[in-house]
Amino acid sequence: MYWKSKKFWLGKLLEHPEIMTQGQTLAELEQNIREAFMMMALDEVPEKYQIREMAMA
Repeated sequence: MYWKSKKFWLGKLLEHPEIMTQGQTLAELEQNIREAFMMMALDEVPEKYQIREMAMA
């Protein structure tokens, strides 16, 4: 979900309402939301981890 304030675009994830951020453009807002989600998701992951993309069919 996102909206425009006087100065910034603001947004938060519906699935995780505690994740809220802002950006000067919608593209920047989307990137900031991705980064905030990854920070939350990796909060308790050890430094040495692996990432693998999977297709969900």
